[in-house]
Amino acid sequence: MNNNRTGRDLTKEAPRSPKTRLGDYVILARTLDKCRALLWGNIGEYHFDCPLDNMLFGPMGIKPDEFKAEVERGASDEEMVRWMNSHRTMKSDEEVKAWSDQMMAANPYENPEKRDWFVEKVSVYNLDPKTTTLFDWLDVDDKESYATAKA
Repeated sequence: MNNNRTGRDLTKEAPRSPKTRLGDYVILARTLDKCRALLWGNIGEYHFDCPLDNMLFGPMGIKPDEFKAEVERGASDEEMVRWMNSHRTMKSDEEVKAWSDQMMAANPYENPEKRDWFVEKVSVYNLDPKTTTLFDWLDVDDKESYATAKA
């Protein structure tokens, strides 16, 4: 471990986009940013072990507390990719790539249970809920939230 205790201050900037891939994993970079910020005391309005993080943890068979403990040891991004690779229950790299591609295209509008929630969230930014992915909305929401905070 490199005992790296640096990371983004989420009171001043957004975590990385859920689209940012570390290894073949989407969501991982964002989850790492939030976990580090939680551990170092600058998570702001964000949450670690939230529904988005669990879209990563669940399919990979990763326990959030074990993930957090590894981050707390100071693991770098690259070390966390290796840790994910060795701890995941998903067997092959091809499965991880396919899962990441599926997550990139995820649109809550297609789920009747989430449709109203998503329509409400994207309408704030005049986005089309039928064509806006979850990750697209999160990127816009992050950008707009910090633009408003700086104004």
